[in-house]
Amino acid sequence: MLRLAACALCSIALLTLAPLAHAGREADIRALERDFNATYGANDLDKYFAFYSDDAILWFPDGRTDIPSYKKMWTDYVNSGGGIRAFRLSDLHIRFSPLGDTAVASYELHLKTQDPGKPIVSEDYQETDIWFKISGTWKITHVHYSPAPKGPH
Repeated sequence: MLRLAACALCSIALLTLAPLAHAGREADIRALERDFNATYGANDLDKYFAFYSDDAILWFPDGRTDIPSYKKMWTDYVNSGGGIRAFRLSDLHIRFSPLGDTAVASYELHLKTQDPGKPIVSEDYQETDIWFKISGTWKITHVHYSPAPKGPH
């Protein structure tokens, strides 16, 4: 009887604590997305690229690329005077793998960008970031970044 009561208490504890663990992970990914996008918006290249795994796969409007190629392209762009002038993240949705070591974050990103010597333009994108927990640290391993359709969607 004592064993049955102990099992019941453990089951109740696990069922009670599971949503709290999920809430903690979700808060972690929300904070990481906020910080990741803030470094992007600030054109803080070292901090921005530190969020990525070295072998991340990136899908942008111009096609697929890797971290070394993207880092060179984006660094050259920012160093030439281009970059993000303002950003706002909205409609963030987060899902986790059953093991809790993979997170999928999808959202809309509203940007004001400026090419060197040109006026600032407003752009809207849809982005999905895949985060893996690698050696205890969340890293972005995949990004899909594409223009958002105009109008309601």
